[in-house]
Amino acid sequence: MSAQKLGFIGLGIMGSPMAGHLLKGGHQVFVATRSQVPEDLIKAGAVACKTAADVAKQADIIFTMVPDTPDVEKVLFGENGISSGITKGKTVIDMSSISPIATKEFAKKMNDLGCDYVDAPVSGGQVGAQNATLSIMVGADEGVFNKVKLLFELMGKNINLVGGNGAGQTAKVANQIIVALNIEAVGEALLFAAKAGADPAKVRQALMGGFASSKILEVHGERMVNRTFNPGFRIELHQKDLNLALSSAKALGVSLPNTATAQELFNSCAAHGGKAWDHSAMVKALEKLANFEIGQKAS
Repeated sequence: MSAQKLGFIGLGIMGSPMAGHLLKGGHQVFVATRSQVPEDLIKAGAVACKTAADVAKQADIIFTMVPDTPDVEKVLFGENGISSGITKGKTVIDMSSISPIATKEFAKKMNDLGCDYVDAPVSGGQVGAQNATLSIMVGADEGVFNKVKLLFELMGKNINLVGGNGAGQTAKVANQIIVALNIEAVGEALLFAAKAGADPAKVRQALMGGFASSKILEVHGERMVNRTFNPGFRIELHQKDLNLALSSAKALGVSLPNTATAQELFNSCAAHGGKAWDHSAMVKALEKLANFEIGQKAS
């Protein structure tokens, strides 16, 4: 693949390593972020820009990776945003996790400017971003997807075109529903086992060989047993994603009762100072209800 002029806006714990993989792929990368551009990216050859508009002027394909829907809107259409620097024929790829409904609106506005738009949220967290093993869920025109797929392959392993604009974000919301409910299930199971007097670490190991096995049991079950709740993926970000799920479900007339329960457990964690805990720490809310922690010895 020949070198391209790329832009990357949003260099947090996810965006920074993702931009780094594009640099390693031999591309010229123009970057901007709210705080200071990480020094390792500059050393790797990234070109720091003052604004999103400056990035859009320099790059032909611009990636965004910011926290929430209003942040994407600001980067795209706010003062010194991408739209004020972009020209016809360029492509914007939003890899943030945001509203599917807003995504369709953003895509139309960019299309009206003569530019292609791709929504490509990711799953895999900080580890996946660092190791270039992210799952990438894409909403785009098929022709546009085929033009940018090789760039996605620098950042991830499981790359799927789900449908048109908004479909990628819809898939990501579905992903976050499944992850939250699995965390809750693993938390309940290990809490039950520990309270019943069994060794939760050994129970987890036994379950890993059966039908209950899952990535959540493997990774987050270990976090629950070892009490390692440093993120990872922060509870406040999962709260944001479940807000998207519940608000979208309301608009669609769909009931998501267990998603709502998972959100309330996250809300409880946040109320106890845990919005920056890893989302596996949802188990702490269950432990409060039981007045028992997984690491305790049952009386």
